[in-house]
Amino acid sequence: MQSRQISRIHAVRHPEGETLNERLLTAFVELDSSVFAHRSHFIDDRFENLYIAEERLPGLADLIGFARDQGQTVLGPAAPSLKCGFWINAMEPGQRTSRHRHEENDELLSGVYYISAGADSGDILFHDDPFEIRVTPQPGLMLLFPPELVHSVEPNRSTQLRLSVAFNFGPAS
Repeated sequence: MQSRQISRIHAVRHPEGETLNERLLTAFVELDSSVFAHRSHFIDDRFENLYIAEERLPGLADLIGFARDQGQTVLGPAAPSLKCGFWINAMEPGQRTSRHRHEENDELLSGVYYISAGADSGDILFHDDPFEIRVTPQPGLMLLFPPELVHSVEPNRSTQLRLSVAFNFGPAS
């Protein structure tokens, strides 16, 4: 009988998530849209990916360092040193993220970290046929997963902004 691993998703909580998230959310809502170096994936009247320099969002460098450390832990000691590409996902009420994957370049691992996610702000769905894995976002939660794992986000049915940072990890050199 053949068996199959159901979940390839790793979950970790940031030990100082509440404090970090407060800094990140406060700074984000005060940003002018001109600070984004690039915006991509214009789908359903919104850019799904917002790119910003680490230093433009207080607390982001700390989060990126934590994410890189977690990625190294998941990939194990034999993994190369990691570089981390990242972008922000800001979902207003009614918005969603379409089905996609992250295996476009040299990615070894992908992830998402939740800064702000109210009740009913849209679960992330991992489509790993024949399974569908549903995770409800929670501020301070980081999910790490293989870049080829197809995923989407349900519509934000809350009245609040759902804010997250997504990551791709690849070899540093």
